[in-house]
This record gives sequence, structure tokens and C-alpha cells, in this order.
Amino acid sequence: MNIPILAWARTPVAPVGGALARCQPHELAAPLVARLLDHAGLPPGAVDSLVLGNALGAGGNPARVLALAAGLDERTPAITLDSQCCAGLDAITHACGLLALGQAQVVIAGGAEAWSRAPLRLHRPVDGGAPVAYEQAAFTPWRERDPDMLQAALDGARRLGLPRAAQDGYARLSHARALAARAAQAGEIVPINGLGHDAYPRALRAERLARMPAVAAGQAADGMDCSLSTAAVSPRADGAALLLLATPAACERLGLRPRARWCGAASVGGAPDRPMLCAVDAARAAGQRSGWPLQALDALELHDAFAAQGLAFCDALGLSPEAINHGGGGLARGHPIGASGAIALVRVLARLSAMAGAGTRRGMACIAGAGGLGTATWVEVMPC
Repeated sequence: MNIPILAWARTPVAPVGGALARCQPHELAAPLVARLLDHAGLPPGAVDSLVLGNALGAGGNPARVLALAAGLDERTPAITLDSQCCAGLDAITHACGLLALGQAQVVIAGGAEAWSRAPLRLHRPVDGGAPVAYEQAAFTPWRERDPDMLQAALDGARRLGLPRAAQDGYARLSHARALAARAAQAGEIVPINGLGHDAYPRALRAERLARMPAVAAGQAADGMDCSLSTAAVSPRADGAALLLLATPAACERLGLRPRARWCGAASVGGAPDRPMLCAVDAARAAGQRSGWPLQALDALELHDAFAAQGLAFCDALGLSPEAINHGGGGLARGHPIGASGAIALVRVLARLSAMAGAGTRRGMACIAGAGGLGTATWVEVMPC
């Protein structure tokens, strides 16, 4: 199945409390809707549906708020999808399902997360007493298989024998690539609050990395230090990314010229206590379903919430860290949960469209989610 992609755009990503801290999800994403429609030459009334991934909104329907804030017709249906980190990519898959089933002709889809503005979370007491604050929602019915995400990453690093030095080296590469690609990424970013680039990437020297404190300390069975340093963990962040998609019939009727094609997606489940490995399973499933060897892709993005995750992904799939995330990954950008997958896909599309050559270029975006979920999406960009 091939679904035409007309345009894509994202916001810059900024750590919690930074330049985007006062923005609600719809305030982040509404300028993206305007950019997409302007690029395609479409009026707001042409959009038949909006699907938005969001993980921290705590109820309500951020997609509907966005649709109204962006000036879409009040009759436009809007769906908010929450599969945590996978939500942005899953929202795009859901949008493609609407198009394939004839439920819509033109759809905007992606993810938006305003972590800085996320509601405070409290458990309602069962037998009276004061409410109890909590940080992480339950992702499984079993406490023993529902680890804190930081602990799950440390457990994975220890189990796989991923030394701190290798993790820090992976982080250094990610930040260096993000800094080097800053100018090239400007075209995919809609500035928000005066910020026109990802705010977090920075130069990391080996001496500085060695002095950074461990946010999670632990050793492998052989005594190897597998601790996670500050640099080896993607920071909490705010950001958004959206795609404009349409049916082939709508493109012909409205005189639209697609820039790319959504070709498929794979969504998988895995061990809930080993969530970071689910991106590996999703990438394998995507490679098998698409028939595209991962090593031959022109662009491969993994949203790497942890350096250990990126190393494990590359090792399991026979890739070098240099083969993924050419403009730096989520480790260097930050992690606006429900938007991270959509941001990775925008990065793939932007890289493919910037590549020289007359042939069709292929790419894939992958992400893992809390509770043991993984999603991968593959796309093509056609010759100009």
C-alpha cells in the first residue's frame, strides 16, 4: 500500500523548562498545520481528519483542540492516540488506515508533546486519605514486570554488557552529528518562540563525559561498569511533528504533487520489562514486510531514548552506529514522548529529499515504547 505524502514539518525540540516550556500541545502543533497547508496550497477546509499522538495529556482530546486552534473546519473529526513513545508513528499509521478505508481523503497526522505543561499526576485514594503523587503510569498489570524506564535501560546495559565508555562514545557521536546538521535541518523546522533549531545538542569532549555523574549506576556480571551517565539519557523535552497525507484520488482531483510515499508500518509487542529492545523487533518485522534490507536503506532513524538502546539496536541488526541517525538522534534532541516517532520520520523524509540522485530513495523510522511496544514505518521519496 502506498499513501502519498504531500508535506512534513516539525518544531525544534527543547528540554523541559526551556524555550517551549509555556506552550500547550496545540500551540506547538498549530504552526505546523499552517506550514503543511501552505506548502500544499490547500485551504483548512480540505482536511478531512486529524490524528495526533500524545502521551502526557492526561485525558481530554488534544487532537480536537489542535484542529480548532489551527482553524480547521469544526466538522473535522480529530482523534488522539496514546501508545506512549510509539504514539506519533502510530497516529500516522492510523491516518493511513483512514485513507485506505475511504474514511478520509486528506489527513494531517503526527505527534505533539508539551512535557513542560503536562498535568500533575495523583492517585485517587481508595479508603480516604491524601492523594498520592506519581511520575510514571502503570504500563503492565504486574509491578515486577513494570520497571522504571531508567532502571530498564540500566538493566539492559548490564545484561548486554554495554560499558559506560561505549555509551558515552555513542552520545558524543549523536551530539556531534546534530551540531553538524543544524543548518541542513532548518528547512524541516518551523520556529517557535524564536527558537529555530534543536536546543539540546552540544559539544561533548571525552574528558567532560568521564566527569559526568551517573544517573543510574550498575555493573555487568563480570564487574564491567555499565552505568548510565547524564549524556547517555535523552532529556525530557517539548516538541511536535506532523505529516500531510492524501489518497491518490484526492491528489489527482486537487492537483497535488506528492513528495513521498508512506509504504507501510509494523507495530509489535514484546517483553514489557525489556521495552528498549522492542524497536529491534519492529525493525526486523518492517524489513521482512517491506522486503528492504536494513543495511541498504538510504536513511534509518531510531529514536534512541538511551545510548544503551542505540548500541543494542545496532548490535542486534548488524549495523554500525554511524549507519543510523545521520543528523543526530533522540539522544541529542530530547524526548517529547508522543512526538518522538513522528519527529524521527520527518528526519527520514527530510534526509531522503535532500539526497542527490535520480532514483527512488528509501528510509525507515523506528521507536520503542513503554510497556513493551515497538513501531517502525518505511517510506519512499521519489525523484524530483
